[in-house]
Amino acid sequence: MQGCIKDAPQNPEADIESVTVDPHLLTGNVFIDQINRTITLNLTNEAYDSGISPVLTLSRGASVKPASGTLIKFDGDQEIVYDVTSESGENTKRYTVKVVNIGHWDFAFQNWASHPTDKYEYPVEDAGLQLWSSGNPGVALSGVPARSDAYPTRSTTDGYLGTKAAELVTIKGTPLSELIGIRLYAGSLFLGNFNASQAMLNPLAATEFGEPYKGLPKSFTGYYKYSAGPDFINKAGQVQPGVKDKCSIYAVLFNGPDRLNATNIMNSDRIIARADLQDGSDKSSFTRFDIPFVYKQNAVISKNLMMAIVTSSSAEGDQYRGAIGSRLVVDSLRIVPLL
Repeated sequence: MQGCIKDAPQNPEADIESVTVDPHLLTGNVFIDQINRTITLNLTNEAYDSGISPVLTLSRGASVKPASGTLIKFDGDQEIVYDVTSESGENTKRYTVKVVNIGHWDFAFQNWASHPTDKYEYPVEDAGLQLWSSGNPGVALSGVPARSDAYPTRSTTDGYLGTKAAELVTIKGTPLSELIGIRLYAGSLFLGNFNASQAMLNPLAATEFGEPYKGLPKSFTGYYKYSAGPDFINKAGQVQPGVKDKCSIYAVLFNGPDRLNATNIMNSDRIIARADLQDGSDKSSFTRFDIPFVYKQNAVISKNLMMAIVTSSSAEGDQYRGAIGSRLVVDSLRIVPLL
């Protein structure tokens, strides 16, 4: 008898699994969004001058252009991309590099982009930089129609300043989401990233809060208006008589470089200071808030600070409790630094 040994099948995967950059050139962790195929880098000013040479870990046998370790510089408007080809050659993926270096903390929500297939909206800063996220990517997995007004977070022309603002609405769950006990989705908007890979398995961990922050903040200001929906329901979908929905708006300074999420944003020992809106009740017209940051006593302040801003149309929306129809509009949010 004559035996033979077959070659192992070639790997069809074409992922960038990790990106390593000299930590002295970073102000925060590198974040890879596998859903939207983006790599977000939080760079120091030195990195802009010298460039960086990212080391990439790829799927087994995959190749990438430009090659891992190639020097890339940020000296123009040209988009930086990595093209990955699987070992088998049958699959390719393009990852776009996004660079974060927040020089100011004023957010007017005048510019919005739309997801190419799911069609939910998200605010962008100058040059298309995305700092804000929401629960919309998770809602997209539940079978909502592919149009912006089907999602809980979107733009509105009903703003305080300029032509647009952010509108957050608590919406009814879908037949698919109700199968796993989700009967409503609150509108949310936060600085950070939504990790869609955790959306069904661990929804509270999917909301990753914070962006690198320099210095210490004095206060959190902005404008909002709010109307609660008619019937507050619990997670089981039962109306709770006498309970009224309320909105949630707050900012948190914490030690990085790792982000916080909805499991620990209220109680992490890495929190240094908070600024919480105390009155989440109805406001029929735009109302200004100016909330001082309250610092924890004896808090240890590291060199890698992060700032989270979190807003929701239902304060208990992370637990899928609230009132369908609750509507929050926020505009002109600002972190005021200590002088």
